[in-house]
Amino acid sequence: MVPVSTETPAYRVMTVCTGNICRSPMAEVVLRDRFEAAGLGDRVVVDSTGVSDEEHGNPVDPRARRELAEHGYPTGDGHRARQVTPADLTARDLVLPMTAQHARRLRRLADGRRGAEIRMFRTFDPNAPRLGDPASHDDPRLDVDDPWYGAQDGFATTLAEVEGAADGIVEHVRAALDGR
Repeated sequence: MVPVSTETPAYRVMTVCTGNICRSPMAEVVLRDRFEAAGLGDRVVVDSTGVSDEEHGNPVDPRARRELAEHGYPTGDGHRARQVTPADLTARDLVLPMTAQHARRLRRLADGRRGAEIRMFRTFDPNAPRLGDPASHDDPRLDVDDPWYGAQDGFATTLAEVEGAADGIVEHVRAALDGR
């Protein structure tokens, strides 16, 4: 776990995909890197989960690790896939699903409990389709591509989509921290 300042409560971010071995751990690694670069590494904790338990306990997909390494990121070797729980949703400030389907499942899982803001990952990408209020919809046009069934180039596409939204997420969290 990332060390957190005792002066200010940690802001907790969770990325979510299907099995927690490709998209969400890639996003976790990229976001940790960006928060660190922005000077927020000691104030923000990032983790990831999946909506399914089908990959429970498995490491990051080797193709995802390869893509991260080729772009200078840590490879996530210590990661083990796990399924999101209702408690995860109440213990996070911001939950970032990779697809509209994931967002809908997370909203059902939250079942009206107070907790995290659930917002699709790519709503923070300035080059993604603009669809109105990003917090009020779950639109599949904002899905992060699933590279699982394809070749290595699919992981490059996924990483590009993740990187495209990362700075917007950092700025969103910075504003939230400034408001605390």
